[in-house]
Amino acid sequence: MTSEITTPKELLKMDPVFGQLSFDNHEQIVFCNDKDTGLKAIIGIHNSVLGPALGGTRMWNYANEWEALNDVLRLSRGMTYKSAITGLNLGGGKAVIIGDAKTQKTPEMMRKFGEFVNSLSGRYITAEDVGMVTADMDTVRDVTPYVTGISESRGGSGNPSPVTAFGVYMGMKAAAKYQFGSNKLDGKKILVQGIGHVGETLVEYLTKEGALVQIADINQAKMEEVSKKYGVSIFSGEDLYAADVDIYSPCALGATINDDTVYKINAKVIAGAANNQLANENIHGPILEERGILYAPDFLINAGGIINVYAEIAHYDKAESMRRTENIYNTTLEIFDYAKANNLTPQKAAMALAEIRIEKRKKENAK
Repeated sequence: MTSEITTPKELLKMDPVFGQLSFDNHEQIVFCNDKDTGLKAIIGIHNSVLGPALGGTRMWNYANEWEALNDVLRLSRGMTYKSAITGLNLGGGKAVIIGDAKTQKTPEMMRKFGEFVNSLSGRYITAEDVGMVTADMDTVRDVTPYVTGISESRGGSGNPSPVTAFGVYMGMKAAAKYQFGSNKLDGKKILVQGIGHVGETLVEYLTKEGALVQIADINQAKMEEVSKKYGVSIFSGEDLYAADVDIYSPCALGATINDDTVYKINAKVIAGAANNQLANENIHGPILEERGILYAPDFLINAGGIINVYAEIAHYDKAESMRRTENIYNTTLEIFDYAKANNLTPQKAAMALAEIRIEKRKKENAK
């Protein structure tokens, strides 16, 4: 698998799908359209060597279709690495729905999307992501069994966000151990960017341990609510990337570590829940390394959510989900050690180990 990433603007100069660098040998891409419900969706199946491709559905008001396609390809690819490095028997897939989740999403649209998922006969299993809630997964479940993260009352694992936050917390503690010599976060200055379901729960974990937390979000009302609830500060500086903090935790959308921000960051650790935090892992990962900033690979430490929904397939309970998610702490330390021993960035180290597992399974399947 290749590791080059492209931008929406660059897509215009390339072939529509196969020519994209972010295509990265995807097995299948499905474009879903339904005039009656207004559904416009893309499902990406990146790799199914380890098992069916499982990944959430994101609904977002993309600027254009190129942007949506690029996002689903990057996210789908990330799910391949996430499942592989976490030891799950799952492949990588993802879906995006183009539109405003607050104003355009309807039960009819979700059922129609479920029908498209069902048409893939289990090659892709969907779940909750940005713009989705557990009730949406319940609606999808009305028309297909290939969905996880449904309500516990319906036999599902429920909202995966709290488990995702716990995994990020474990990964952050591991990064602190490696960078600062202790996994204790009390007194550490931490900036959490994005306080949705995952970000808010992470804030709760951090404040309970005594961390000095600042928050940033585009939703002012939500910031004020979280600030009051947990006694944390709202970031008030001019540039949050240049904030004087120990740990920067991006928990909103991806690519916040890019050409404009990578040299501004003052934090010594980056550990957050957002997917694809590095706009270009080949450029920005090495720059962070050169600057002495420890990056905890996002697809590794935000894997708690998929561990949680995988319980519906592997049939383990909530306690086992939490135990497996807690082990993200150990895996993160192992990745850092492997990276140092092999002169790799943590991102490249995690990808390398994931690819080793995939290649091993591919050889076994070929026998």
